[in-house]
Amino acid sequence: MTYLSRIRINPLRERSRMLLASPHVMHGAVMHGIPDHPTDERILWRLDADNPHRPMLFVLTATRPDWSHLVEQAGWPEADGEHAAVRDYAPLLAQIATGREFAFRLTANPVQNTVNPIKPTPNQREKAKDVKRRSFRVGHRTAARQLDWFLSRTERWGFEVPRAHTDPPAPGLRPYTGPDPGSPVAREVRITARDRRSFAKRRDTGPVVLQTVTFEGRLRVTDPASFTERLLSGIGPAKSYGCGLLTLAPLQGGTSAGHRLPAGA
Repeated sequence: MTYLSRIRINPLRERSRMLLASPHVMHGAVMHGIPDHPTDERILWRLDADNPHRPMLFVLTATRPDWSHLVEQAGWPEADGEHAAVRDYAPLLAQIATGREFAFRLTANPVQNTVNPIKPTPNQREKAKDVKRRSFRVGHRTAARQLDWFLSRTERWGFEVPRAHTDPPAPGLRPYTGPDPGSPVAREVRITARDRRSFAKRRDTGPVVLQTVTFEGRLRVTDPASFTERLLSGIGPAKSYGCGLLTLAPLQGGTSAGHRLPAGA
């Protein structure tokens, strides 16, 4: 089975501040919610901090987790309400069908592979001396490139983003041109957050740097099998650090509700 969890985080607690500051630390806390840790299963997670006073942690797991340690260390263990909601993902997966539309949310790490980075880091300059080196994975830094990265890959992920009928593209973004640059088309997607995350993974190495982007909008399923695979295995790189979890919600007159738990679960 598969489960989607939502955990309330109290940002005022000391442990919470450590989790919120480092995706590496948060990854460790998430992994400790799995009974058979260490495990080979793919675990996806995302931190939604739309409201900085009430951040929410979403986690997708193949086994039923236990989040009591997170509630005790970083939540509101004595407060009312559901501290860690765990829902069966099967009802949502059963709704996946060609032509079905959902509101969605995704935090991703848009990247490109290049042999010669424009602004190489000291580590990249050192590796560049190796004639047998592989290409470097570099994050896209502009909103336009990040949006292009997303929209140019939706077909292989089993869905499409419909045309926008009313709202113009978000400020600073050009309409997505697709394969025909002469016919720009605005799509039902917007970037709601962009961030540059830098954090230490080990003391003996340099910092990990990620360019993260949160996309929200409306999607239409075109290939149920490929789409289901993306829901379960994630989208793009940096999945261990809070990227790649695509969440869905029923369309209710808008396109910004893509971070709810499965309907009917």
